Amino acid sequence: MTKPNFDAMSEAELRTYVYEHRDDQEAFYAFVDRLTAKPPSATYPASMTPEEIHKAILDIIQQKQQK
Repeated sequence: MTKPNFDAMSEAELRTYVYEHRDDQEAFYAFVDRLTAKPPSATYPASMTPEEIHKAILDIIQQKQQK
C-alpha cells in the first residue's frame, strides 16, 4: 500500500486521515509536527483582543484602587 503525501494534505484532510487510520504512526507524527509548527496563537486563539485585555486590566486596577 502506498502512503499518501501528508505534506500535500490540508490540515483537515490530514486530521481525517489520522482518525481513519489510527494505527498509522507516520500520519500521526506528521499531524503533530504540523500542529507544533504553528505559532501558539494560531493553534489556540485568544478569546479576547489585545484592546479587550487592556481594558479588563484597567478595570481590575480601578476596582482594586476603589477598595
